[in-house]
Amino acid sequence: MTLLHLFFIFFYIGLFAVGGGLVAATFMQQALVDQYHLITAEKFYSMLAISESTPGPIGINLATYIGTELYGPLGGIVTTFGEVLPSLIIIIIIARFFSRFQDKPLVKAAFSGLRPATSGMVLIAMVQVFCISLLNIDFFKASRDFHALFNWPAWVLFEACLVILFTTKLHPVVIIVLGAVFGIVFM
Repeated sequence: MTLLHLFFIFFYIGLFAVGGGLVAATFMQQALVDQYHLITAEKFYSMLAISESTPGPIGINLATYIGTELYGPLGGIVTTFGEVLPSLIIIIIIARFFSRFQDKPLVKAAFSGLRPATSGMVLIAMVQVFCISLLNIDFFKASRDFHALFNWPAWVLFEACLVILFTTKLHPVVIIVLGAVFGIVFM
């Protein structure tokens, strides 16, 4: 795949990923893992976890990481530019004309329709991350053993983080860092 093709993939993702980074991540997973097989699902979700842990927008972090991983620094620049350019163009156009059309019923209806669609796409991304990180679906299919379904160390960590998050005033960033350290050391 050429850098130009990669640019257009990320331009498409940036154009249709209304709703933020997790929606963009869903599109990236479909295109790069399922359709073009450029990276494995496990590698993609590891990249997603790192992108969520770093400061900045998740979608842009992930685009930069994927581009850099596939084609080096130039790939990171190309994928980031491809991801951001549609939003930049759309924002300029909307800023120019929105005040004239914001009260029109069709515009209000379009925004009302985008809310549930975006929520659904974020939910899909959440379920995919949950399944990849906490379940061993391939082992379960092979063994049909219920205990093989769960990634027990990750499950225990997930439960411990939930308890810590809801019973203490510990900042979520500390929990993210502890989860990253646990994953590096024990997984």
